[in-house]
Amino acid sequence: MIKLQTVTEEDRELFWNINQKYLYEMTSYYPDEMDKQGNYHYEYFNAYFAEPERKAFFIFHNEKMIGFVMLNPYSAIGHNPDYTIAEFTIFPSYRGKHYAFDAAKLILSSYHGQWEIKYNEKNAGAKNLWTTVTASYNPHVYQLSEQETVLEFTN
Repeated sequence: MIKLQTVTEEDRELFWNINQKYLYEMTSYYPDEMDKQGNYHYEYFNAYFAEPERKAFFIFHNEKMIGFVMLNPYSAIGHNPDYTIAEFTIFPSYRGKHYAFDAAKLILSSYHGQWEIKYNEKNAGAKNLWTTVTASYNPHVYQLSEQETVLEFTN
């Protein structure tokens, strides 16, 4: 069973470490560089602990942490969404088991309103996940660039 657990201040170090692994993985799609300490910059990391409109959750399957999701209300297309998926990942060893689909459905069923989800066209897994999960909402598709697409919909 998939469940979400709010990331709290007590989870900050764990969340930082997990986010760093995710940011490393995203260098397959974005040209981000490590800093001198071997970390990847994430401008809004601290904001998830200070701004109530930003939400971060660990994703669990049964009692095992399998990923995380970060939500915020900031638009990539100049609109006014209630929620956007800022970051979403299922850890590599748990992929291909339908967990991403189940987690995405849980997130969307937990938060109703106007949504935006952006993905990189090179990331076939993300593209497949988000187009499949949002199909029933008939999203409006915005091409930000050759590499980035935004799905906008209401649930």
